[in-house]
Amino acid sequence: MKIGVVGAGGWGTAQAKLLVENGHQVILWAYEPETVQEINELHTNQRFLPGVNLPEDLVASQDPEEVVSGAELIVFVVPSQWLRSTAKLFADLLSPNVIIVNASKGFDHQSLNLLSQVLKEELGVPDQQLVVLSGPNHSEEVGRQIPSATVVASPELSVTEIVQEAYISPYFRVYTSLDRLGVEIGGALKNIYAIAAGICEGLNYGDNTKAALVTRALAEMRRLGEVMGAQPVTFSGLSGLGDLYVTAASRHSRNAWAGREIGKGRTLEEILSSTPMVVEGVPTTKAAYELSKRFQVELPIIEKMYQILYSGYHPRQAVEELMTRKRRHETESIY
Repeated sequence: MKIGVVGAGGWGTAQAKLLVENGHQVILWAYEPETVQEINELHTNQRFLPGVNLPEDLVASQDPEEVVSGAELIVFVVPSQWLRSTAKLFADLLSPNVIIVNASKGFDHQSLNLLSQVLKEELGVPDQQLVVLSGPNHSEEVGRQIPSATVVASPELSVTEIVQEAYISPYFRVYTSLDRLGVEIGGALKNIYAIAAGICEGLNYGDNTKAALVTRALAEMRRLGEVMGAQPVTFSGLSGLGDLYVTAASRHSRNAWAGREIGKGRTLEEILSSTPMVVEGVPTTKAAYELSKRFQVELPIIEKMYQILYSGYHPRQAVEELMTRKRRHETESIY
């Protein structure tokens, strides 16, 4: 199968490597000319996927037409703030029956739409040709062939199974789902709670605190997901609980790292300017907070994260206010 992967960050590069190893012809679109040159000549991407050797058959290109020409599958792996502008580059080049996979996580910052909806709007593809891939997948681990699992989701099972077949390998297990909305919401929201988990570490709180955070975060994910039309059970799967756990607990997570730095007292501006990587949970926090107001759903952790990131709230004050909220029944308003 000819496959185009749009986005040569760590996750896009790891997916392209996996797909080549599965026997597919893959062209990886990169924004930076130096990244294209490094992948094609040195077969590495040290800036975004350091320490991983790439297949010699993996081709990188800056030319959108070369990437999509003859492709049966196009995978978008682009940070949320650049997805719409990037998709416009490919909009008039796609074949009618091409399957589009959204492997980016987050919300559109202006419309608050999920990113699959952004791709649908910009590319003009039918809904049944749009698939979401999401799960607890650190790019550096997938790149090193460490056993991992993910979910591909679409209302059209036959299309989802094509994507499943393209990706599945002895080290990368792929499950299917019909709840594209729930899978995508889980993948977007988990980055917010990863920052929160990092803040707890930066404040030198213990495992008890993080366990409480992750559990109540899952309740919030279900709550928002349900009012948006998702199936609550989806959030107990790989794209919900699985992704929440791996992002909040891992030392690899850039969102958790940012949270740790906030907990230690650094400003958000200092943190973001010190890394070339995108801390997706920051803009996602603002989008999720605005969605909570739109749908009139109570999301206490997200509200406090918004206050910390955008209103200068001290993290300890936010934690104290969460701990002294009105008493509640544990399973109240989870479903």
